[in-house]
Amino acid sequence: MNRLPEHPAKRISASNDGAVNTRELTRDPVRDFGEDDADALAELAQHIKAWGRELGFGAVGISDADLTDAEEGLASWLEAGYHGEMDYMAKHAMKRARPAELVAGTRRVITIRMAYLPASTLNGKVHESDATADDQSSAQSSAQASDWRAIEWARIDDPAAAVVSIYARGRDYHKVLRGRLQQLADRIEGAIGAYGYRVFTDSAPVLEVELAQKAGVGWRGKHTLLLQRDAGSLFFIGEILVDIPLPPDAIANPENAPEHDGSHCGSCTRCIDVCPTGAIVAPYRVDARRCISYLTIELKGSIPEELRPLIGNRVYGCDDCQLVCPWNKFAQAAPVADFDVRHGLDRASLVALFGWSAQEFDERMQGSAIRRIGHERWLRNIAVAMGNALRSPTLKPDERVAIRTALRARAADASELVREHIDWALLEEGRLDGID
Repeated sequence: MNRLPEHPAKRISASNDGAVNTRELTRDPVRDFGEDDADALAELAQHIKAWGRELGFGAVGISDADLTDAEEGLASWLEAGYHGEMDYMAKHAMKRARPAELVAGTRRVITIRMAYLPASTLNGKVHESDATADDQSSAQSSAQASDWRAIEWARIDDPAAAVVSIYARGRDYHKVLRGRLQQLADRIEGAIGAYGYRVFTDSAPVLEVELAQKAGVGWRGKHTLLLQRDAGSLFFIGEILVDIPLPPDAIANPENAPEHDGSHCGSCTRCIDVCPTGAIVAPYRVDARRCISYLTIELKGSIPEELRPLIGNRVYGCDDCQLVCPWNKFAQAAPVADFDVRHGLDRASLVALFGWSAQEFDERMQGSAIRRIGHERWLRNIAVAMGNALRSPTLKPDERVAIRTALRARAADASELVREHIDWALLEEGRLDGID
C-alpha cells in the first residue's frame, strides 16, 4: 500500500452549502482509528460517496474484504481450465479471493462503477466532425426507428461491417478510471490524513464482481457481468483497497443489502441463449476459451478453426450478451467525454481497418485499450471476420470484391499468424464458389 507522508489528522465536517471542510483532530491519523469511532467513520463513508459522485461514478459502495464464500467457485473454475491462456488468473489463485493477502493491511474495499456507453451511441447519432451527410442521415433515421441496441444488432448483421465492442471505442478505461480513483484517494487523504490504500481498475487479481455485490453496487448476471437496475451492465468497475475500518454498506445500510447472483434475473436465459460460441456453459459460469472477447483479445496464437465461423464480424470483443439483456434498456450515458467514439470505430468497415499499416494502428490506437493486442492480432481478427463475410449470402458484390482484394493484397504478410488466417478466409470463400 502507498504510505503517504504524515500530517496533522483532520475530521470532516460539512458547511451549510454542502461544501466539505476540515478541522484539526486531537488524535492520530485515520489509519489508527478503531471500530469504536463509529460516528466519524460513518461520516467519512458518506463523504466518500459524495466525492465519488462528483467524480462521475454512478455508484460507490463499501464492503469488507472477506471473499471466503467465493473461493470454492474460483478453484473449480480454474481446475476446469476455463481461464485458457490467462495464466495470471491461476498465478495468484486464492489471492484473488483474499484481498488482505494481496495488499497487506486491507480492511475495507471501496467499489465504484462508471458508465461507458457514449451519448452518441445511446442517442443513435454519429459525431458530426467524423461523419458524412449520408452517415448522419442514416444514423438519425435508424435512431428514430429503433433504439441503440437495434442499431448495434444491425451492424452485427452487416457482414462487411467491423464490430468493435462498445467499451473499447473510446479512450482506455484503465487510465480514465485509475485517474479518477486516485483523485478520490487523494481527497480522502486531504481530509483525514495519511492512510494505506491501493487503487485497482481491472489491473490486479481481485474478484471485482464479488466485491461489487458485497458493496451493494449490483448483482452478477447469468453472463457473469455485474448488473444494476438503473444502469444495466454497460459500466466499468474499480476499487480502492484501504486500511480504514469504514462501515460496510451491508451493515450501515441494511435496506440496500448486498445482492446475490441472479438477484433480478429471474428465469431469463437470453444471455446464455444468444452467446454465439456457447461460452456461457451454465448460469454464472463462462468458459473463456470459447468467449469471443477472449479469442479476439487475450488469445495470442491461432484462433481455433471450429470457432472462427462463430465469431462473425466481431473484431474486438463481443457485446451480444449485453445487447440482449432486458436490463440494458436502462443503460446510462457515460458522464465523461473520454469514452466518446474515436476513429469511427462505431461504423468502420472491415476493409478500412484491415488496410491500416502497423504505424497507422499504433498512432490511431494510442490511448486505446485495443492497442494492447498489437497490429498482428488486429489483422488476425479482421481476416477471420473477412472470411466470414465472404461466406455470407448477404454480402454485396462490390463489398465481396473489395474484401477479396484486400485479403489477397496481404496474402504475403510477414506474419505467419496473419497469413494463416488470410489463407483460411480465402479458402472458405473457395469452398462456396470454387474460387481457389
